[in-house]
Amino acid sequence: MNQRVMLNTPALEARPFQVYTQRQLDKIQPLQALPEELRFEMQVVSQVLPFRVNNYVIEELIDWNNIPADPIFQLTFPQKGMLKPEHYEQIAQLMRDQAPAAELKAAVEAVRQELNPHPAGQMDLNLPLLHGEPLPGMQHKYQETVLFFPSQGQVCHSYCTFCFRWAQFVGDKDLKFATNEATRLHQYLAEHQEVTDLLLTGGDPMVMKAKHLRQYLEGLLSPELEHVQNIRIGSKSLTFWPYRFVTDDDAHEILQLFRDLIAAGKHVAFMAHFNHWQEMETPICREAIRRLRATGAEIRTQAPLLKHINDDAQQWAKMWKRQVQLGMIPYYMFVERDTGAQHYFEVPLVQAWEIYRDAMQQVPGLCRTARGPSMSADPGKVEIQGVTEIHGEKVLALRFIQGRKADWIQRPFFAKYDESATWLNHLEPALGETAFFYEAEFAQMKQHKQALIAREA
Repeated sequence: MNQRVMLNTPALEARPFQVYTQRQLDKIQPLQALPEELRFEMQVVSQVLPFRVNNYVIEELIDWNNIPADPIFQLTFPQKGMLKPEHYEQIAQLMRDQAPAAELKAAVEAVRQELNPHPAGQMDLNLPLLHGEPLPGMQHKYQETVLFFPSQGQVCHSYCTFCFRWAQFVGDKDLKFATNEATRLHQYLAEHQEVTDLLLTGGDPMVMKAKHLRQYLEGLLSPELEHVQNIRIGSKSLTFWPYRFVTDDDAHEILQLFRDLIAAGKHVAFMAHFNHWQEMETPICREAIRRLRATGAEIRTQAPLLKHINDDAQQWAKMWKRQVQLGMIPYYMFVERDTGAQHYFEVPLVQAWEIYRDAMQQVPGLCRTARGPSMSADPGKVEIQGVTEIHGEKVLALRFIQGRKADWIQRPFFAKYDESATWLNHLEPALGETAFFYEAEFAQMKQHKQALIAREA
């Protein structure tokens, strides 16, 4: 039986945080036992896509006797297949030739531009305006929810290889959105009474010190922002650094902030990203979950369906059952987004639905809160509801879970059956329709927003 590398110290003892980036790949001790070719492949891929991993992930979560198949290894370490063959060979040859740094940098930037760095209108359609001025570091795609990217939270304890926000971490200011302007956030929220939910995202907001997190969230307790009832925090910290809530210097302050917000009448939802049941097996992770729940915060779980990591119904069923056992609420199964290394991780939509359905058949009702498979596409979150036949035509049944227009939500529509499609724009309308019902309105929305941005520019 494979043995996992474990700490010799007690699981709940304080631990220094040690992080490794692309330049320190060769210093990671377990990697030194791997074939030289595999290590070179990691170096090549990490030139293009961001790499960051810490000592907890290396020592506690990865089974080093099961490389490269181990799901947490796939989740955190670069894999050759993450770059398309032509891109890989281009960068690899430059590295073999020890090309000048400027030449390598230019090639890397060209490859990144082909990877759709900001999908679903993140840099334009979702950009809110305050008194006619764009607010970088914020997104407002759905009427009731604002996303906020605090500048102190635009990194993670470790990076996921599939991350759809990989462009935040590659050091290109033109690809990054973030802000430290809490005042403008609160002003924007005060002027938009339709907003009920604020989602702090990143990066990972939980890399921030408690004092910075309080700076952004305490202002929501003012009477002018009473309409903002739900505070969501998107985070991978329960997997990558659960010590954040147990033994870090300001762990108590973080938990007290959540208690204060809840006591003031706000609903705090911790949106935990778990990709595999292995992530919840350590005592420190379970203690972090217990402490978070003890504040009154709700923990909801979400993850994309990923080839090489969790494209198996039994893994999802086991993960959802474990989450419910630990007091968390399964929330979403996502479809891997159309950015970055999508070609390596993507699963066809029909297969994704089959995995979801199979997993749902293996779990009790408390686990069936997970929605999906859901595509976070340009017009909204589109759920694959299943495969059926209408008037002799085999079709995919779809619906909007969330949409840029409220009237689209829960509207069923149908696409031609396609076993190879992996994203919404691969699908064609079924039943003789020439366009999906939302397309004309969405085109008008895009034209209007682009005109506003152009006018202000």
